[in-house]
Amino acid sequence: MDPRIARLKTVNDCENFAKNALERGFPGLATEARERGVQLRAEAHGANTAVEKECLEAIYAFEEVKSEENGRRTNASRTWQALRRLGIIPAVERIVTKREVSAGFKALAEMGLKEYAFEAVVLRHPDSFSVEALNISRQRLEEAPTP
Repeated sequence: MDPRIARLKTVNDCENFAKNALERGFPGLATEARERGVQLRAEAHGANTAVEKECLEAIYAFEEVKSEENGRRTNASRTWQALRRLGIIPAVERIVTKREVSAGFKALAEMGLKEYAFEAVVLRHPDSFSVEALNISRQRLEEAPTP
């Protein structure tokens, strides 16, 4: 990560940096700044474990992708509802084991951000999820097209 981006302390700073980087023709720096914003949001949310933090980063990354597509701030409201109702890990387990691929996975895969998808989080933390979730996650990531 660029040292200038590592020094950013607020989500607003990250958004401004990303906007300025794009205007000046540095899309790579803009992407890094957005990723830093995702990290800051997840840290502020108050995750108790590394796996919970990565799950939150996945949600915030999806919101960034959708916000960029829509041209306005977009929330993953149904995902947040599931997290409040079930808890972070059970909600992610439920989303990943559904028969249909989630909109979050599709959007992140299309943008080349599969590492932020819940499926990638599941594979990085196999002890926190069921064997079914691991198998489905592995299959989806293998089959997902690369941009």
